[in-house]
Amino acid sequence: MQTDCSPKLFEFEAVERKQVVAGFDGGAITSNAGALLLGQVDHGLGLIRRFAGCFTDRRDRRYVEHRLETLVGQRIFGLALGYEDLSDHDELRKDPALAVLAGKLKARLRDDCEALAGKSTLNRLETTPKRHGAKYHRIDFDPAAADTLLVELFLEAHERAPRQIVIDLDATDIPLHGHQEGRFFHGYYDTYCYLPLYVFCGRHLLLARQRRSNIDGASGSVEEAARIVGQIRQAWPRTRIILRADSGFAREALMAWCEAHGVDYVFGLARNPRLEKELAGELAQAQVQCAQSGKASRVFRDFRYQTLDSWSRARRVVGKAEHTPLGSNPRFVVTSLKRSAWDARRLYEELYCARGECENRIGEQFELFADRASCETIDGNQMRLIFSGFAYILMDTLRRIALTHTQFADAAVHTIRLKLLKLGAQVRTSVRRIHFAIASSCPNQSEFEMAHLYLRRAFGSG
Repeated sequence: MQTDCSPKLFEFEAVERKQVVAGFDGGAITSNAGALLLGQVDHGLGLIRRFAGCFTDRRDRRYVEHRLETLVGQRIFGLALGYEDLSDHDELRKDPALAVLAGKLKARLRDDCEALAGKSTLNRLETTPKRHGAKYHRIDFDPAAADTLLVELFLEAHERAPRQIVIDLDATDIPLHGHQEGRFFHGYYDTYCYLPLYVFCGRHLLLARQRRSNIDGASGSVEEAARIVGQIRQAWPRTRIILRADSGFAREALMAWCEAHGVDYVFGLARNPRLEKELAGELAQAQVQCAQSGKASRVFRDFRYQTLDSWSRARRVVGKAEHTPLGSNPRFVVTSLKRSAWDARRLYEELYCARGECENRIGEQFELFADRASCETIDGNQMRLIFSGFAYILMDTLRRIALTHTQFADAAVHTIRLKLLKLGAQVRTSVRRIHFAIASSCPNQSEFEMAHLYLRRAFGSG
């Protein structure tokens, strides 16, 4: 049978005597077919619906084409799929996979409109006009409700109250390349930046707070810890809570609050001549052991310590006297934990050093574009931070529930996105169903199948 020719086909070099042609005649195609798994996660958590409840929509419903829940979901799913900017949505609003996730295949009020929103409509979620704001800004956001929701989702992720949890606090930098509100030069990071505060419990995000950088790294930590711990204790009154952070949080106010409210802590402690003098004997011992073995040597010391004027009381300090072939490396932590429960070596190596996992979680926030602080106002950039946070919850729930028995059980967000979500598919729509025909050569079919199975078990088929 002779092949039909079309003027819309583009010819390329033949391969094994066969013509190679291309044309824009494939019909509805998406590169985001794996996002259907994220839709199943959202179905189980009710994440988009509940997060949309943190907004107040004062638009006239008679003229609203894109519901608030659709806008919120579109932004969060877009971040999870790797679309960092609102301008991406001028094309994404035509994407059949996102339309399925939104539960809306075509416009309902306007014939000249797509099923999903473009960048201008989505922009109203993130920014408030400076002039005539009351007249034109119709969507408001309640940050306190979103903070509460983050902790609620953490609590719901556990079938029963754990005996003990460790809550990590950390500050990081978000470089600024414009003249955003609240920009300041930070000497440590050597750039103009924001200094957001993150709080995690394991992989669970409990807080993402945008802050100016002309503050102490621990600023606001007492208030945030009091709110988070209070909400957790309402649900889990018997759970032991430990706060963990680097030396930037070893502040009298935070330690005193912990001691007054029955919360344990382990914080890094910046070294100084007095602390190093306390560890001089152990450093000499470690140096001798290193010289004999040619390898790094660690010796620990447990002692009581009080600053000259900033601490209200003496506290337990663990010193790590480490000597490597490159020189000495003393480190200190201050803690409220008892020596009988945590000896010096175990407290430092098993409990405190695990704090590094929090930095990995912050890195995943940046993989979801939390560092894209390109709004003019700090409130707008806070909205971007919180959107990225909820996109992270979506991805982490997928990893925790659906991928736990696959090669992606400990994979980073970027890897999960690339290997499991960014799947090309032809979308065939009939009267009864929408069929995403994914490539037969997809290398991660078994992981997709297992993820689908575990999500159905956890959340039901819907």
